Amino acid sequence: MKVLSLSYDRIGIVASSLCMIHCIITPFIFAAKACTEICCAGTPFWWQIIDYFFLIISFTAIYFITKNNKSIWFNILFWLPWAVLFLTLLNHTFVFIQIPKNFIYIPAFSIVVLHLYNLKYCKCQDETCCAIEN
Repeated sequence: MKVLSLSYDRIGIVASSLCMIHCIITPFIFAAKACTEICCAGTPFWWQIIDYFFLIISFTAIYFITKNNKSIWFNILFWLPWAVLFLTLLNHTFVFIQIPKNFIYIPAFSIVVLHLYNLKYCKCQDETCCAIEN
């Protein structure tokens, strides 16, 4: 019996990709809804929760990837877009400053690219991972 092996990179890629798809389809769903109903123009709370659900999955994947990684720079490259994504979602929810709605794709796409890079080039041989040295 073959056991399905999921790496944290694959989980991160799926979560970030689903997050981007979620962000892409949101305007279309609510534009269609607005055309059919003239009520409740705001985003429902349950729909916003999905953003934070993806953020938590992404956090977990990045945490376990960077936990044993020797490269400080590589770890910073993972956590920086995650922090920007987190702050962008908070800003989207509470509107502290005006930023373009499409800005959220930059950190989400960066996380996907980093996961793909890590999946291809950073193989764990022992307790420490990634061939990139400081």
